[in-house]
Amino acid sequence: MSSAPTPPAVREIADGYAFTGPALDLGAVLLDGTAYPDAQVRIPLGVLNRHGLVAGATGTGKTKTLQLIAEQLSAQGVPVFLADVKGDVSGIAEPGAPSDRTAARAAEVGQQWTPQGCPVEFYSLGGQGAGIPIRATVTSFGPLLLAKVLDLNETQESSLSLVFHYADTKGLELYDLKDLTAVIAFLASPEGKEELRTIGGLSSATAGVILRALTVLENEGAGAFFGEPEFDTAELLRTAPDGRGVVSVLELPAVQDRPRLFSTFLMWLLADLYQELPEIGDLDKPKLVFFFDEAHLLFKGASKAFLEAITQTVRLIRSKAVGIFFVTQSPRDVPSDVLAQLGNRVQHALRAFTPDDAKALKATVSTFPRSSYDLGAVLTSLGTGEAVVTVLSEKGAPTPVAATRLRAPQSLMGPIEAGALRAVVDASPLTARYRDAIDRESAYEKLAARAARAPAPEAAAPARAPKEREPAPRREEPKGAGGLLDSLFSNPTVKSLARSAGKQLGQEISRSLFGTSKRRR
Repeated sequence: MSSAPTPPAVREIADGYAFTGPALDLGAVLLDGTAYPDAQVRIPLGVLNRHGLVAGATGTGKTKTLQLIAEQLSAQGVPVFLADVKGDVSGIAEPGAPSDRTAARAAEVGQQWTPQGCPVEFYSLGGQGAGIPIRATVTSFGPLLLAKVLDLNETQESSLSLVFHYADTKGLELYDLKDLTAVIAFLASPEGKEELRTIGGLSSATAGVILRALTVLENEGAGAFFGEPEFDTAELLRTAPDGRGVVSVLELPAVQDRPRLFSTFLMWLLADLYQELPEIGDLDKPKLVFFFDEAHLLFKGASKAFLEAITQTVRLIRSKAVGIFFVTQSPRDVPSDVLAQLGNRVQHALRAFTPDDAKALKATVSTFPRSSYDLGAVLTSLGTGEAVVTVLSEKGAPTPVAATRLRAPQSLMGPIEAGALRAVVDASPLTARYRDAIDRESAYEKLAARAARAPAPEAAAPARAPKEREPAPRREEPKGAGGLLDSLFSNPTVKSLARSAGKQLGQEISRSLFGTSKRRR
């Protein structure tokens, strides 16, 4: 620990972080390579619903910063959600391992380091991994978000909304992608077009576009995500018996090369939370804080409509006392409209090896408040576990820019063993509730049964005299239920979509401004 007197510049910075209410401790002010443990850098607990960004080049300590903030939130009774794309955050469930390096860092920043893990639940998307499966029905996901994920144009989005409307009014439950495909295929048929005659229509071309887009989404793993039992997002708001917030870790290594599936899940989750949580404004502490590691995957290849949905979600969910932190390599990975709403910044080191790097560095420096630091020089010279910080004060004003040597996480810095992870999952009371997919009667079965009951076209038409009948080649009836549905589902596009499950609705669904349905509990 430094025994040098605290310079006035450091004391001035520290005064900007001397909050009166509860706060998270990030580390000590850093000046000219020296950390001053009596000058602490902190984040007020009450401003974490103003969202944040943790950025920096590979290997600079972003994930450890995420872990440091998450475990302190848990200790303050705030539930946390972590999207773990690389699989290296699972160690938050176990106490950290003492070492000389950890002890030295703790002494440098004035930290009383004690090894401690957090109460954790591990999840996976649709069972693609060892965690508790998270699923959602197509109905609850809704046509607006689905259209954005599928990158449909306005005409196609309207047609998809018509499909959902028809399914709602006719009691055709849309639980998974096969249900949705069945309804689209039926409505594009002559019989279905007749039923839609008074409220609109679904052209064969539009139906084909939507079906092809659904096939791509299914091939990226979404078939396992859509189905029953649907995950109740209220599970993310739980606290442990000792009062600590439960840390929900979504294990995503199995889908890190499928960003569309990750984006699909994220938008449903945030939209569902927005709809279910009451409007409460600013509280002394947030109800939930999200961390999205490798956030560039969320925005990679996203359509303009999808980015608009994300921006709207980030803007509005703050009033529900939910905070969102994006963790990525460069602020440029986050769209400017989203970046403008992030009030808390932890910027790790940036590299300036190329002209593009230098341009990005200059742009990053320009986004910080004025300070006595030469930020261009500081950001390229920071060591691992060091960052430039500015957050919102308790009054909502930006704090002074502070180069900071960050504290060490008290939980394990690295992944836990696969066996230990499985043991946590097996011991969870949620495993029995969500582990096994449920297969119930829904739109696909109902339309197939309807097709089987319908008379064959030849029997329905009046018989003609033999001399008037034109010769026609003999056709073999398809095997199975026969009729329209068997013919439609012999198409490879339709057959490729997977099936899982559902629950009875039987009446039209009310949907939020995000297009997601109001769940019935």
